[in-house]
Amino acid sequence: MNGKHKILAALTGTALAAGLTGTAFGSTATAPAHPPTPHAAARSSGMSVVEWNRELITVLGDPKAQPPTVHPTRSFALLQAAQYDAVVSVTRAGPPYLFSVPAPQDARADAAADQAAHDVLVALYPAKRASVDRRLSSQLATIPDAPGKQAGSRVGAEVARRLIGLRSHDGSSAKPPPFSTGTVAGGYRPTPPDFPTPVFTNWGSVKPFVLTKGSQFRPASPPAVSTAEYATALNEVKNLGNKTSTTRTPDQTAAGKFWAAAPLWNVWNQIAQDLVTSQHADLEKAVKVFARLDLSLADTTIAMYDAKYTYRVWRPVTAIQLGGTHDNPRINSDPGWTPLLPTAPDPSYPAAHAALSQAAATTLTGFYGAQHHLTVTSKGVTRTFTGFQHAATEAWLSRIWSGQHTSIDNQAGQQLGTRVADFVAQHV
Repeated sequence: MNGKHKILAALTGTALAAGLTGTAFGSTATAPAHPPTPHAAARSSGMSVVEWNRELITVLGDPKAQPPTVHPTRSFALLQAAQYDAVVSVTRAGPPYLFSVPAPQDARADAAADQAAHDVLVALYPAKRASVDRRLSSQLATIPDAPGKQAGSRVGAEVARRLIGLRSHDGSSAKPPPFSTGTVAGGYRPTPPDFPTPVFTNWGSVKPFVLTKGSQFRPASPPAVSTAEYATALNEVKNLGNKTSTTRTPDQTAAGKFWAAAPLWNVWNQIAQDLVTSQHADLEKAVKVFARLDLSLADTTIAMYDAKYTYRVWRPVTAIQLGGTHDNPRINSDPGWTPLLPTAPDPSYPAAHAALSQAAATTLTGFYGAQHHLTVTSKGVTRTFTGFQHAATEAWLSRIWSGQHTSIDNQAGQQLGTRVADFVAQHV
């Protein structure tokens, strides 16, 4: 069994189920003003949801769009939750995520979704209002002018107003405290060559969207750097993740670069865009898919940073270059060791690619099934997969091949992402 197959065997076992019960979200919802009825507008195309998701990705392409201390997954969750609650307020086809506002019988669900998306993005990115206004005009132009169109817009505006107001004190705007560099073996410190200061040091304290708190599914403590388990995992990265590795295959090198080329949340949202488009999903299905996906990604991000800055484990590049300080004879130091790709500025455990990709794969599998041919394009490069789990597994293995993470980091991330996604599925 080669190194890749050993990792696959370790990481692709049965996913952990959260196994939790609790009160479903929606306690702030108001009762519908009248019984549920079929709603023709709700059966309209889900492409408007895709277009708003693309609009947010475009906005975030401007590095000055928002403070660097605010994580983009929060914006995706706000956008998609607002659209979902706006549609459900009109259709009454299911429980809301948080808010159900009164809607007249003739209100248009598509107009509600468009207005909610517009108002959330304007609230988050006022400097981008002109382009967001154009998007709204374009979307609403496809809906016939009638009282129901205006009624739907009012519903969407009210949902967005309530959601933005509720999340305005979630801790996302708090100034991160100064970061203290680790000094003991295993303690995180900024990484070469530029030694960037960590940014999301307090993101684990942000109020989650669905979880009760960021530490709800915190992984167990990682093995000490003096253990044989850690030495085995680190030596694997040392061999496979070195910039000049002769052990890593050309395809592994390509995968390492592919999964690092674009923000991971963008990639998985674009996968959802392709699914909704190719499956010709209606409006109700589209808002469900994106809401559950992006609420899972947002809460996984919060939970991941809670764990990262609880354990503060150093990155492989630090561990390998400082091998002599481990008190671990199984590890030989290499002060000149360089990873295939620059290391992200945060602690190693758990791995972000593993946590976020597993959360996304778990969510999308719940909607579309395990076996689903995927063609994923990132920065002009395309790779194909036989299912969501196949893509997620390659995403986290790529972090070993690019010298970023150990299999220990990946396994903890995979378990965390699964548990968060399962919990969100149960409660939304």
